[in-house]
Amino acid sequence: MRTLLRLFGVLILLGILGAAALAWWGHRWLQTPIAALSTPIVFEVPKGASLRTVASSLNDQNLLDQPQIWTAWARVTKRDHSLKAGEYQLKPGLTPNELLEVLNSGDVLLHSITFIEGSTFADMRKAMAQSPSIRSDYATRSGEDVMRALGQPDVHPEGQFFPDTYRFARNTTDIELFGMAFRRMQQELKTVWEARAKDLPLAGPYEALILASIIEKETALDTERPQIAGVFIERLRKGMRLQTDPTVIYGMMATYDGNIRRSDLLRDTPYNTYTRGGLPPTPIALPGLDSIRAAVNPDKTGALFFVATGNGDGSHYFSRTLAEHNAAVKRYLQKLRENSGSATKSK
Repeated sequence: MRTLLRLFGVLILLGILGAAALAWWGHRWLQTPIAALSTPIVFEVPKGASLRTVASSLNDQNLLDQPQIWTAWARVTKRDHSLKAGEYQLKPGLTPNELLEVLNSGDVLLHSITFIEGSTFADMRKAMAQSPSIRSDYATRSGEDVMRALGQPDVHPEGQFFPDTYRFARNTTDIELFGMAFRRMQQELKTVWEARAKDLPLAGPYEALILASIIEKETALDTERPQIAGVFIERLRKGMRLQTDPTVIYGMMATYDGNIRRSDLLRDTPYNTYTRGGLPPTPIALPGLDSIRAAVNPDKTGALFFVATGNGDGSHYFSRTLAEHNAAVKRYLQKLRENSGSATKSK
């Protein structure tokens, strides 16, 4: 009997020692840098992936030679259900324990996309469809479907998204990015509208957005935007037609070939501000913040006309009378002829 007890005691002791040795070895393994991680690599945790799936993937890439210990440690420390989806940069010197911390941190690699001022809703969709980091759930859906998903079923999508650079994790959906840009535009527009000048001939923020989109397409010079806005505001006050080429071009849609002809100015569309009074029915592009600010805080110069100077810097000459404007147009056309002649001689 005593022999059996001694044997039993020895077995228990061996078990304790074995468990202690295993625990010591496991702890040491958890704190030892991953040997295969000799250069930085990117590892992705898919959305909805389980701890076991992630451990298996790490093992397949030779980044985790003891996946069972790693998963057991995650459960013991209650980190088995908190892995964050996304791409992570794993650097040399990382230990299995630190790896678990990294994948729980949510500190994922971010990609970026830029929506350019003056671009259109169609341009936005094209840019997102070409990005390998974006999941295109709405690539084949209509603009109405996009706005419906954003909770704005009766709003035209053009001009509703703020042009800027947005950073996002891989596999962010296109509708999520639309949401980011839409909310940003609503915030910026609200702030600017609240600081607007008095007695503007604009019915509300949406009309300000429409005007801002026209300003955006008329000039690339920030210093000119309030002047351009001033001309359009004066025309709206006096009941004059805006007569702005960018709206005509937008109304031409796919038929625009890079040239705008007199016949195009006479062909009526909802966006032709030569044939129709007031603002067009929707924005014609994504206006930037400077254009939105200019639309609601225009310069008060009394100018009613503007034409390109032909100086090659994108600037315009502003006039208060038709006679002055006609003289400016004459000078502009003369410069075009001179430049054309110089180009011909240089050939």
